Amino acid sequence: MAKQARAWQRMLSGRRLDLLDPTPVDIEIEDIAHGLAFVARWNGQTYGDYAYSVAEHSLLVEALFHRITPDATPADRLTALLHDAPEYVIGDMISPVKAAVGPGYGALDDRLTAAIHIRFGLPAVTAPQLKRRIKKADKISAWMEATQIAGFSIGEADKFFGRPDREVIEGLRIDLRPPVEVRNDFTNRHAELLELMS
Repeated sequence: MAKQARAWQRMLSGRRLDLLDPTPVDIEIEDIAHGLAFVARWNGQTYGDYAYSVAEHSLLVEALFHRITPDATPADRLTALLHDAPEYVIGDMISPVKAAVGPGYGALDDRLTAAIHIRFGLPAVTAPQLKRRIKKADKISAWMEATQIAGFSIGEADKFFGRPDREVIEGLRIDLRPPVEVRNDFTNRHAELLELMS
């Protein structure tokens, strides 16, 4: 009889997260923030002395989401902040790799998302309208990242992501920072939004 492969990962908090059957009690924001601060977007192919992390991206998406949806609730904004949270254990895959992996990646992402959302008092499944608005902020973020740190021309970025309204991105700039700073900012933003939800 073949030995079953281990499907859990030990987190720095001491939690054992079962990747195939994650439970909300094994989710800790410190683990998410730490993991996301060390996961590079764009497969690390960005300019600068530090990788552009998923945690930094998530902070930008939440800020953009608030700009395009100023009447969003704190819970909606927390959903935006956590939109890529499963990547703290499954990493950030560029879209072509996700397509090659197939539907198994999406199912794993969905299970992790549900556990994370339940842990922080959010609906397990994001409502379609909210998901679309977060995706819009995500695409604006991708355009900014592509043109500021990933070597895309504006024309290329426009083709792949669509050019955002100038007012939405005004005053926002991507500055690459050490992971510990980003981790702390992500954790603090999470705490602020939870406080607003209570």
